[in-house]
Order: sequence, then structure tokens, then C-alpha cells
Amino acid sequence: MTKHPLEELMYPPFAGFPPEAFRFFDRLKRNNNRPWFQKHKAEYEEQVRFPMECLIATIGPRLADVAPDFEFHPRKSIFRIYRDVRFSNNKAPYKTNIAASFEPQGKRNPTGDPGLYVGIERGEIFVGGGLYMPSGEQLKSIRRSIADRPQEYLAVIGNPVFKRVLGEVMGDRLQKAPLGYPKDHEMIAHLRLKQFYVGKVLEDDACLKPRFADAVVQILTASMPFIRWLQKAL
Repeated sequence: MTKHPLEELMYPPFAGFPPEAFRFFDRLKRNNNRPWFQKHKAEYEEQVRFPMECLIATIGPRLADVAPDFEFHPRKSIFRIYRDVRFSNNKAPYKTNIAASFEPQGKRNPTGDPGLYVGIERGEIFVGGGLYMPSGEQLKSIRRSIADRPQEYLAVIGNPVFKRVLGEVMGDRLQKAPLGYPKDHEMIAHLRLKQFYVGKVLEDDACLKPRFADAVVQILTASMPFIRWLQKAL
């Protein structure tokens, strides 16, 4: 008999986010203050957070083979709704989205590790993974790997599954060649990247259906060879 972590047994299979989830965030945008949120916190927990917990509990076991070292925790993997406003001109205290990230278990790199991500917001549903804000040292390591072993990198991003599901590597780019690389380097288009992430943007109504879990599993599974390449590069 297959054993399941107790955490998984607490959640029913993902049935889709209710339409009320988007309506909650619409109202939060208009009333982004503590008194309003405290009054409506139960709606957030029921209509937004609990469906995300069910999604994570559903996809975790299905990703165990491709990402056995990654943690998919229904509660711990979800970002807090509270914004860090200390260094922001925008003092609105709450995020108007819900998102979760999944990284390898164990000791974490203080500058960030390649990971997987699911974000739900009206007009911006994104599923994917990579490094969104690599440090300077991480960029150097990644570029060195691209330049030293180009065929290894091209094999990952040229894989038919990668191309069909993800398309290409995303991220902002330098206007010029990075320091230490000639502008006519054979891999210059990739070396100019300042961010290294992959994924797919989905329509809002995609997350309202149970099969959204299937799409998330497909996208994250297709992302893992790129994540493994990043881990090796670092």
C-alpha cells in the first residue's frame, strides 16, 4: 500500500480556483488596507489560499519523479500575502496575487537557488522556473557555462519538448556584450541575458478548471531539464 504524507491527506484533489478568487483580489485592490482585509480574511483563506494549497498537494506527488529533491509543501511553499513596504514607495500592505515557489530541500543559497514557480493574478497567470534575480556571481557562472559548453546548453533549450511547451529562455538582456565576451561571440544572444527563467503565461480562466493542475505539471516537468542545467552551471 502506498504511503502518503499526512499533509497530502488533509487536502482534496484540486478542483480549480473559484471565480470569487479573482473578485476577491479586485476588491482588495480597491480596499488595500488592514481593516478591510481583516474583515474579509476568511474569504481569502477559503477562496484563494485553500485552492492553492490543494493545487500544491495535487501536483507534488505527480512531480516526485522529475523533482524528487524539491519540496512541494501546501502551506510552506506559498508566499505570504503581506508586502514588504520598507523600501517601497507603494505602501499598500497586501499583495493582490497568490504565488508559490518550490526549491530543493536543505540548505538554501542566500542569493537564491534555481526553482519552480506558480503565480495567480488577474491578467497574469505564470507557471515556470529558473532564476529571476541572479546575483552577479551567479551570472558569471551561468555565462561561463554557456560559453565553455555551448552544445550542452543548446541541447537543453533545443529539446523538442522544451520548444513545444516553453518556447525559449525568458529574461531581460544587456544592450551590449557582457564584460569579457566579444560582441560577435557565437552565443552572444544567450550571454546577453540578465535573467534566466522559462515558463508559460496562461489565460485567467485556465486556473478555474481542475485540469489546471495538469497544465502546471506539464510546464514544470518541461522546465526541470533547464533547472538542472542551471544547478550544474552554479
